[in-house]
Amino acid sequence: MDLPARLGKYELIEFLGGGMSHVYRATDTLIGRTVAVKILTPEGSKDQEVRERFLQEARLAGNISHENVISIFDFGEIEGCPFMVMEFLQGESLRTLIANDATGNLQQKLEIALQASRAIEYIHTLSMIHRDIKPDNIHVSSKGQVKLIDFGIAKLQDLSRTRAGFVLGTPYYMAPEQIRGERITPLVDVYAFGVVLFEMMTKVKPFKSSTLEETFQKILMEDVDFTPLVQTGIPHPVFELIVQCLAKNPEQRPPIKVVRERLEKMRGVSGAESATPWTATAEAPGLGQSAAVATAPVATAATPAPTKAAPAFGAKPEIAIIAAIAVVGLIVAYFVVRPKTGIGTDAGPTGTANQQPLASTIDTPTGQMILIPAGPFQSGEDRHQETLPDFYIDKIEVTNAAYEQYLKARNRPIPDGFPKDRGDYPVTDISIYDARDYAEWAGKRLPKMLEWEKAARGTDGRSYPWGNDTDAQNANLLKDGVAGTLQPANTEGKDVSPWGILNMGGNASEFVYEIRTPSAGAMRAFQTLVTPPPAANEPWYTFRGGSYRLPIASALTYEWGSVPARFHGPDLGFRCVRDARPAPQPQ
Repeated sequence: MDLPARLGKYELIEFLGGGMSHVYRATDTLIGRTVAVKILTPEGSKDQEVRERFLQEARLAGNISHENVISIFDFGEIEGCPFMVMEFLQGESLRTLIANDATGNLQQKLEIALQASRAIEYIHTLSMIHRDIKPDNIHVSSKGQVKLIDFGIAKLQDLSRTRAGFVLGTPYYMAPEQIRGERITPLVDVYAFGVVLFEMMTKVKPFKSSTLEETFQKILMEDVDFTPLVQTGIPHPVFELIVQCLAKNPEQRPPIKVVRERLEKMRGVSGAESATPWTATAEAPGLGQSAAVATAPVATAATPAPTKAAPAFGAKPEIAIIAAIAVVGLIVAYFVVRPKTGIGTDAGPTGTANQQPLASTIDTPTGQMILIPAGPFQSGEDRHQETLPDFYIDKIEVTNAAYEQYLKARNRPIPDGFPKDRGDYPVTDISIYDARDYAEWAGKRLPKMLEWEKAARGTDGRSYPWGNDTDAQNANLLKDGVAGTLQPANTEGKDVSPWGILNMGGNASEFVYEIRTPSAGAMRAFQTLVTPPPAANEPWYTFRGGSYRLPIASALTYEWGSVPARFHGPDLGFRCVRDARPAPQPQ
């Protein structure tokens, strides 16, 4: 086409590029506005599917009005070739910015991500799925405004796939279920967004491959190597968000609304959790296993087992069953690797004479919390001194009833088999990501290593929450090689800490917010318990306290174990903490 040329009221001035469709910079001669005109070529117009996709893009995008989505002003047809008139964008694609290392510092990257997430969230509220989220389709202006573009393969949720067995998308950014041709949900966009975040932070893709088949194989079967993310030193919450978005199981991915909310909290925060670099704490060399810990398979008590909750956002059911049967004899083989002195410390001010005394207990919508007063306590097996500020901790483990309340508030489905009739029992079979999201929803957080320990043992360095008596009858633990059953979270007995906190020694083990490099024993233990088998460079988190399936050694207040972040088990739950006083402001 010779330029300039006229297309109705539009004067085409400059060819910008294209393949099956050509894009031109143009002027709307009636109002003098610069626009982009996209015209489907005669060859593209002859392909019925290409033509339908082009028209679908015009129709779908034309009904979207959002500051972070490209605007479609007009569309029509000329000489049998459809065209659309779009907002003329100045700036660069995110692909170009990544290639030129021009995405800016961390806060600028998060700002780009936040605006893109707002666009994706908006189209999801319209029951629309983009299906091709990638850096090429995220445009950034010179002023930093982000626009989501190209709705050529977007679809409404109530539409069927284009044709049986046919998938659309850009291979590197396609979710596993998208590759398998399964039912598409908005969570495919979350997965693709996770790939974009990974690429923004590292300048590399999560998987390296040379063929389409190899790419699909890696996405379907292999774990992401998160080493490049670790090496960037990005804040832990950013790291964790990317890991969640890239979960192979769509149920483990957060909805885009949650992604956007977390990005908003991370943006512009200084000195808080989001500014803390991610670092893996290596286990101290030369620390062996405890001879006191049994490694034999555990027998099951004759009493009826509690109804097993289906994973809220977890591994395949068969894996959960295997874990439920086998994890006890394996987990305890490495449970007693000692934490190094000072791990988990985040000691702060212990109060001043001007501060008002705190209530010993507070009632929250999700349960009572008990004050752990500021000051020193004896920590670790060697009973060295650590000091923590005031904080509150849940009196009991988070229950099924509280967790169900959270699921409903987050508009998440209640899993099949969820034990609604056991509302007062601890919620288990959830991953640490689920636990952390619950805590955030409840206005709380997961405890740190030392916070959990001080809450469990008090200040006198006792070995167990109830004292120094080594009788397993003091808590709901494995007894004589026979596992018990989970009991209600508010069950009162001898397993009470000096502060009045229930069941920290037994019943259900509990997540704490501490990433660990797994020991060789932990790696071996989980090879058959998690599919695909876990890698040392994926996130592993810590848990503390014993359970009805673990021996009394697990109830020692200074011991801990580690599990892959995607693992969940029938005896692994959590409780939450909350800061008692606002953090001191810099002078």
